[in-house]
Amino acid sequence: MRIEELKIYTQKLEEQTEFYKNVLGLKLLGKSHDQVTFKMGESILKITYSATAQPYHFAINIPSNKELESLEWLKQRLDILKDGDSEIVDFVSWNAKAIYFYDADQNIVELIARKNLNNTSNVVFDQDSFLEISEIGMPTTNIEDKFTQLNTKCELEIFDGSFERFCAIGDENGLFISINKEIKKWFPTNELAYSSNFETIIMVKENRYKVDFKDDRLFVDSY
Repeated sequence: MRIEELKIYTQKLEEQTEFYKNVLGLKLLGKSHDQVTFKMGESILKITYSATAQPYHFAINIPSNKELESLEWLKQRLDILKDGDSEIVDFVSWNAKAIYFYDADQNIVELIARKNLNNTSNVVFDQDSFLEISEIGMPTTNIEDKFTQLNTKCELEIFDGSFERFCAIGDENGLFISINKEIKKWFPTNELAYSSNFETIIMVKENRYKVDFKDDRLFVDSY
């Protein structure tokens, strides 16, 4: 699965525009009075104003050999969210290493180097090393319902987890991270997880789908 486009919401459009344009240095694709659009590798990130926006968690794939370089690059620009004393989190079972930080909305953003993808790079790390949006958090009260829709309509499978508290749905290029928000909080900050509305366009094999998450309900259609 690939996340071609992710649309999230913000109460701080100008601050988010400043962060992604000038702190992270992403290419600005467009801006209107209520929305800004950035290129994030092979994905597009849209940030739209909403007076009721709540925090998100999402992740970005980086080359599989660039976690140390990416950490130093980020530390020149922002503060790292640590897991205890660790600035780089080693997900042994996923064969991946991740770094976390806040954007201007205190969304928990993650850069993740997935060793299984074998997408090493010899280029010095910068914003152009952001390969694709690879995860979007989907906190819910019913993980099984969300999986059933994605499996039935998009043929997505469970990558890791179960229906009780945590379920990663998709593959290493693109995952819906569905957690039971009543019993699990976001790692590594232990913050409450909200069923924040988002819209995505995903590619699964040769098929494209529009997946909307709104008020803890999932809407999936061919696109």
